[in-house]
Amino acid sequence: MATNLRSLERVKSPENEIGKPTRAEVEAAVRTMIRWTGEDPNRDGLRETPARVTRAFEEFFSGYAQDPADVLKKTFEEIEGYDEMIVLRGIPFESHCEHHMAPIIGKAWVAYIPTGRVVGISTLARLVEAYARRLQIQEKMTAQIANTIDEVLKPQGVAVVIKAVHHCMTTRGIHKPGTDMVTSRMLGVFRDNALTRQEFLRMAE
Repeated sequence: MATNLRSLERVKSPENEIGKPTRAEVEAAVRTMIRWTGEDPNRDGLRETPARVTRAFEEFFSGYAQDPADVLKKTFEEIEGYDEMIVLRGIPFESHCEHHMAPIIGKAWVAYIPTGRVVGISTLARLVEAYARRLQIQEKMTAQIANTIDEVLKPQGVAVVIKAVHHCMTTRGIHKPGTDMVTSRMLGVFRDNALTRQEFLRMAE
């Protein structure tokens, strides 16, 4: 009975939501992978690698600890009636492909046309970061950024373009370095008005 109670506590603890492994379990898994490569995880150069990899993963996937909608909650309304396009260009990000856990390195262009309230410019960069620091595919990340801005700020329109290099394609598999992927998501006036869309796309070139 005591064992069952301990198991229940383990599942419910903050450290272990939805069966999330403990740090010790993650480090043990890294040691197993090191052994699988044919290396000795106990040699000097690798002894601390499991702990380092675990800390790196905490940073790589810190987006899971954030609610992206909360990032946009602080807004400003003293904008003197400004209702033109706002664009943050070339936001650098690093993410990881959910199929191979290989790096995705890219930049995002984010635009919206406000309906009375705006957010600070760093807020858009933090929103990109919140979604990038997860296991991702570029198409989903592009839609998530645009959809969240649309749902929270309710602007006249939102546009997102992402350009990125996928290491699952450039450093493994088909090995095609020098290629990048471009995705876009247009909502509201950016979808309905060709001139507005073209103005934004010129800025994202």
